[in-house]
Amino acid sequence: MAELVAGVDSSTQSCKVVIVDAATGAIVREGRASHPDGTSVNPSEWWRALGEAITAAGGLDDVSALSVGGQQHGLVALDSEGRVVRDALLWNDTRSAQAARDLTDELGAAAYAARTGLVPVASFTATKLRWLRDAEPENAARVAAVALPHDWLSWRLRGYGPADDSPLGPDLDALATDRSDASGTAYYDPARDAYDDELFARAFGRPLRVAGAEGDADGVVVPRVVAHDEVMGAVDGAVELPAGARVPAGLRIGAGAGDNAAAALGLGAGAGDVVISLGTSGTVFGVAPSVTSDESGTVAGFADATDQRLPIVTTLNAARVLDATSALLGLDYEAFGEAALTVGAGTGGLVFVPYLAGERTPNLPDATGTLTGLTSATMTPAHLARAAIEGMLCSLAAGVDAVVASGVTVERLLLIGGAAQNAAVQAIAAQVFGRDVTVPTPGEYVALGAAAQAARLVTGSAAAWAGGDAVVVPGDAQPVIREQYDAAAGAYLV
Repeated sequence: MAELVAGVDSSTQSCKVVIVDAATGAIVREGRASHPDGTSVNPSEWWRALGEAITAAGGLDDVSALSVGGQQHGLVALDSEGRVVRDALLWNDTRSAQAARDLTDELGAAAYAARTGLVPVASFTATKLRWLRDAEPENAARVAAVALPHDWLSWRLRGYGPADDSPLGPDLDALATDRSDASGTAYYDPARDAYDDELFARAFGRPLRVAGAEGDADGVVVPRVVAHDEVMGAVDGAVELPAGARVPAGLRIGAGAGDNAAAALGLGAGAGDVVISLGTSGTVFGVAPSVTSDESGTVAGFADATDQRLPIVTTLNAARVLDATSALLGLDYEAFGEAALTVGAGTGGLVFVPYLAGERTPNLPDATGTLTGLTSATMTPAHLARAAIEGMLCSLAAGVDAVVASGVTVERLLLIGGAAQNAAVQAIAAQVFGRDVTVPTPGEYVALGAAAQAARLVTGSAAAWAGGDAVVVPGDAQPVIREQYDAAAGAYLV
């Protein structure tokens, strides 16, 4: 009988659970549930959705191990009783933009990059801690521990939490995380694989104490970091979740990972691979053996879900640009793409700079989108559709340039995410990037990466089944697209 493992993707929008054969990676069953919209969310909503997704996937009674892949950077603040102090501030909450500027000004961008592999922007956890300290001092005073979304879910799955809602109670010293998620906080050094105590104190005004370790008794607990192939913990007794879901006794919980690191694992990405992910937001990341330090802040030097690095560029605007534009035009995705392909490269001079939600890269949290080049000829639905696709992809092409400049070699460019399945997006991507574009078969790669990590706990070796089938769209360089876009986007940086 096949031994089964589970992978969880607790993303901004939803929770996905896949249950797979540990030996082959074949998906046996799966389930999903939605998360509420917004940039701040009560973590109880993630717990509810996880229970619903597990139930939809047929439960965990026959599963041997589970790992969680989760959205990065979200601030989960806990009090001494294991209760959530306030709604979690998610990665896409920009209220901490001024806090990011303050932290950078105090220490200097070069010093931050050298010590953490990144420069603070509103997305990172340290900036949210500074905002909490300054904007909500009463809540800040109640904080006894700080976790990330996947840390908190793994802690709850192992049976910990408030005394009236968990079998093992509020043992904050049981909090644990992995190096990929810790490396996105802006108070963790991926070169030493250790927390930077001084940077945490600079952000929050209080010292940290690593869970389970000796240290300042008044320190704020941060999760201990476990290795990617280590068991975070095993469930001692059955844990009840919402929607009738349960975690059976003996289930092994893996280290888990940040969502992009888990996706890289699920894709089987290695040296020479650069991945472009078209979610609501966009990411560009590659796998590298050494630490990246970019004092411009464009490339964040995260750790991956193995023992390497994951230099990454993140934008706030990807598929949301296509969603908004197609809704404006009253077209479904297929018709939207078909319309875009009736217009030639460069869209007759119409350029869409797609900063609809502000922007993280470049760091422009208060920016808005712009359309330039409107004429009687270009003011048509087809031109606007093509301009939206070109603008979204050009923003990410700048990310590819930055990742390459950090030392990553591109031998294969992979395009993933729901929007990557649109024929127009694929064709225009080959023109914008000017190289062959590999489009893997659609899949829940974050959840599959988490499952691959869980499978290692069962089989004792790295999963050989990560990756999958793909189509390759031949490169068709059209320099006019980037030339026009770079000129329009450059106006923001003057």
